[in-house]
Amino acid sequence: MEVRASVTNVRVSPRKARLVVDAVRGKRVSEAIAISRFLPQKTAADVEKLLKSVAANAENNYDLDPEDLWVKAIYADDGPTYKRFKARARGRVGRIQKRTCHITVIAEDREEER
Repeated sequence: MEVRASVTNVRVSPRKARLVVDAVRGKRVSEAIAISRFLPQKTAADVEKLLKSVAANAENNYDLDPEDLWVKAIYADDGPTYKRFKARARGRVGRIQKRTCHITVIAEDREEER
């Protein structure tokens, strides 16, 4: 059975979020939480919280054991981009794009590794 959890509008670019997401894809959820706890990236805390959320969803909504969960899919998609402007030389304007992303995790229940 598949269990989902997602977080939206994370204030980090999708390119930087994919570094953390790629590190935990395909792992056991409990192992992925441990990995994300010690990664230096800013997104690692959000991914750790998201993995704990998918484990809680499995336990409370579907009566599944969180120890048997594996990360089937996890991805970081583009979110809305905040456009800001910064004053530059000679009266010009420099455009600043503050990117966001949406992170989704899908975990599945399996007893052994495939």
